[in-house]
Amino acid sequence: MALLRNVDRTLDGPWEMIVTAPGACAGPGDLGALTGFIPAPVPGTAAGALRAAGRWSEAEPTPLHGSDVWYRTAITGRGREILRFEGLATLCEVWLDGTLLLAGRSMFLAHEVAVDLDGTHSLALAFRSLAQDLARPHKRGRWRPQLATPGSLRHARTTLLGFMPGWCPSVDAVGPYRPITRRGEGGRPTGIDLRSAVADGTGILTLRLTIPEAVGPAILRCDGREAVLPETAPGRFEGRLELPEVALWWPHTHGEPRLHAAAVEIGGQTFDLGRVGFRTVTMLRPFAEGLSLAVNGVPVFCRGACWTPADLVGLPGDRDAYAPLLGLAVEAGMTMLRVGGTMLYEGQAFHDLCDELGILVWQDLMLANFDYPTDDPAFRAALDAEIAQLLDRLQASPSLCVVGGGSEVEQQAAMLGFPDSVWRAAAVEARLREAAAARRPDLVVVPNSPSGGDLPFSTDAGVTHYYGVGAYRRPFEDARRAEVRFASECLAFANVPEPASLAEAGLTDPRAPGWAAGVPRDRGADWDFEGVRDHYVGALYGVDPEALRRDDPARYLTLGRAATAEVMEATFAEWRRPGSVTAGGLVWLWRDLAPGAGWGVVDVAGRPKSAWYALRRAFRPVQAVLSDEGLNGLRAHLLNETAAALDLVVALTFASAAGKVAARAERPVSLPPRGAVSLTSAALLGRFFDAANAYRFGPAAHNLAHLRLSAPDGTLLAEAFHFPSGRDATPREIGLSAALVAERDGIALRVASERHALGVHVALDGPGRPADNWFHLAPGAERRLALVGTSGRPSGTVRAVNGSGAIRF
Repeated sequence: MALLRNVDRTLDGPWEMIVTAPGACAGPGDLGALTGFIPAPVPGTAAGALRAAGRWSEAEPTPLHGSDVWYRTAITGRGREILRFEGLATLCEVWLDGTLLLAGRSMFLAHEVAVDLDGTHSLALAFRSLAQDLARPHKRGRWRPQLATPGSLRHARTTLLGFMPGWCPSVDAVGPYRPITRRGEGGRPTGIDLRSAVADGTGILTLRLTIPEAVGPAILRCDGREAVLPETAPGRFEGRLELPEVALWWPHTHGEPRLHAAAVEIGGQTFDLGRVGFRTVTMLRPFAEGLSLAVNGVPVFCRGACWTPADLVGLPGDRDAYAPLLGLAVEAGMTMLRVGGTMLYEGQAFHDLCDELGILVWQDLMLANFDYPTDDPAFRAALDAEIAQLLDRLQASPSLCVVGGGSEVEQQAAMLGFPDSVWRAAAVEARLREAAAARRPDLVVVPNSPSGGDLPFSTDAGVTHYYGVGAYRRPFEDARRAEVRFASECLAFANVPEPASLAEAGLTDPRAPGWAAGVPRDRGADWDFEGVRDHYVGALYGVDPEALRRDDPARYLTLGRAATAEVMEATFAEWRRPGSVTAGGLVWLWRDLAPGAGWGVVDVAGRPKSAWYALRRAFRPVQAVLSDEGLNGLRAHLLNETAAALDLVVALTFASAAGKVAARAERPVSLPPRGAVSLTSAALLGRFFDAANAYRFGPAAHNLAHLRLSAPDGTLLAEAFHFPSGRDATPREIGLSAALVAERDGIALRVASERHALGVHVALDGPGRPADNWFHLAPGAERRLALVGTSGRPSGTVRAVNGSGAIRF
C-alpha cells in the first residue's frame, strides 16, 4: 500500500527518556518513582539523546542493549485515532495509560494501532534488553560467521551495525528511530496501489484505492492530465491514466530525473499521492552472465558506493541529514547507491531525494552472513511483512531499481565449504521474487550479493564482491583478468581523511596508539586495510611504507591518499572502457562510521577524501581513459553518456616529465549520443610509436602519456595519464604555482606547473574545499579550480606528491 503524503501529524512530544536495569519496570506504572529522565527527540535514538545530554561519547560508547530504555510523553485528543510507528529498535512495547497495545520484535517493521482518546493520556515505549533476549537458548545455525557476534543474531530482526567488531563502532541502535505519527480514523483512502509504467513512449499510471462512503467520482491527476476512476465495488475505485510522450525519469548522468506530481480527488477532497517517475529498467544479459542494466532502453554503467547511515549514533532519516551526502554523490557522478544487508532501511526522505537527484538505488533485505531460520514460520512471516512494507512504501519510487536478498549469506556458507544445496539462499529469493512480482514488477531481483556463478563470489558471473585489486593485493591488470561482470562491492581501502579532519579527531600521527582504532579490519584476520593501502603505496611509488611511517609520517599519509586515488581511477578506467565486460562497480564504502582512516570515500564529518575526488574524475559522464594494450600500444577511449552528440577535440601527447615532447597528435572527434569512440595511439599519430614502451627498442622516448578531451573553445572536459615507467614521486622542483583569480561565478584557484606534477592537492586554511583535488598536471598545463563552501578571500597551500615544497596562495 503506497502512503499518502502530508496527511499524518507527527507525535513530537515533548518526549523524555530513562535507562533502567533490564526488567526493573514491568510496566509504565513503575516509572513514577524513578528520577533521571532526560529530553529525548523523536524520531531519534537513546544514544542520540544521551549524547545531546552530555552522557554519551563516541570515544567510549555507552552499551544500551543490556538495559531497558523507556520513553514517555502525553497525548491529547478525543475520538478514535491511528498511531503509526515507522521504526522501533528493537524489542518494543507500546503502552497507553498502563495498557499494553503492542509488542514488536523487529526494528524493520512499521506498526499501526487504533486508540480511543478522551482528553490527555500517557503514552510510553519500553525498549527491552536485546542482550538478554539474545542470551536465551536459540537454535544454532549450520554456520557461524566471522562478521558479527553473537550467533543468536540470526534470530533477531535488527541492524548488524554495532555488532561487527573490527570495522563498526559498538553503537547500540535503541529507540524510536523513525517517526511516530497520528491521524483520525476514516475519511481518507486506504489500500492504495499506485504504479507507473512506460509502454511505447506512453506513461501509464494505475491506481486502486478504497474510501468507504465516498460521494462523487474519483479523478486521478498527473502531469496536467486526468482520468476518472470507475467505482468497481462499493467504495473501491480503480483505473489508469495514460500520458503520451511523458517526460521520462533518467539517472542524472544520462538525462533529467523528471518527476510528476500525482493526486486523486474524491468527493471534492484532494489527496496528495506524491511524485512519480516513468522509466523502465531491464537486464541486458542473463543474470548468470553478469548483471547489466538498461534504463529506458539505454545501457547504464552503474557506478557509485555502498551506502552508510548519515549518523551512526542518531540514525536520522530526514532530508537535512541526507541532502549534503547525496549531493556529494551526485557531484561525484555516482549513478547508484547500494543499501547493503548489514545496514538498515533508510527513511523515506532518502528515497525521495534519490528520486529527485537521479540516483539509482539497490536495496538489499537486511540479511547478512548468517544462516537465517527460514524454516521457522514466525521468522518467515516477519520477513514477508518486512518485504511487503518495503515495496509498498517505495511503490512509486523510480530510483529503486534492484532489490537483493541480502549480503554475503551465500558467500559465507560457500567459503566454509558447504555444497550449493546449502549455500543457495533459495527460500529468501523465492519470497522476494514473489513479493516483487506482486508489488513492484518493474524491479530487478538479485538473489544475494554476491551470487550467480559456480561459487557465489565468482567474479565472471552474476554480481561479485571484487577485492582482487584491493584486499587481495592483486596488480591493476587483475581488474581486466578477473572479467568482473558487476561488482556490488569493490576497492576497500583504509582511505586517509584530509589533514583538517584528522586534526579535529586528534589523529594526526599514524604512529600513535589511537590511530589503529580507526582502521578497519575483518574480524579474525591478522591483517588490516591499512596494510592493503600500504601495499599499493609501495607498488606505485617504490618506497617502504613502514620505514616512511616511522621516519616521515606526514609523507606517509600523503602517499597513502595519493595511492588510493590512483587505484580508484585506474580500476574504473579499465571497467568503463568500450569492450569491457563490466557493467557496474560500487565502492565499499560511502562514508566512514567512525573518525580515522576508514573505508569511506567521505569521512565521518562528511568531507570528501582523496578517493572521492578520484571517483569524481573516474565517473564523469563525458570521459576519456587510456588503456595499455601492450604491443598494440595505447588506446584512447572517449565516452559520452549524454543524450546530445558532441563535437570535441582530442589530443594525445607523449613527453618527458620536463615537457620534452616525443610525439603528439590532435584531431576533432564526434561522439555520438550515449556512445563511445576508441582510437589506437597508432591511429591518432598516423605512424608507429612505442606508446606503451612494450617493444623497448632502446631507451624509452617518454615517461608520460597525456590524453586530453576538450570542447572546441579549449575547455577541458576530461583527461587521462599513462606512466609506462611507473610513477616517480621523488620530491623535486617542478615549477608549481598557484594564484587566486576572479571568475564570473566567484574566485577560483589557478594551479600550474612547468614540469609534470603528480597528485596535486589543495588544502584551504578555513572552511571549504576545491572542486577537484589529488589530480595530475601535464608539463606546462594549468587548472582553474572552483572553491566550494568558502567565504571572503580564501587562503591555503598547494602541493604535489613529487614537488619540493608547499605553495601558498
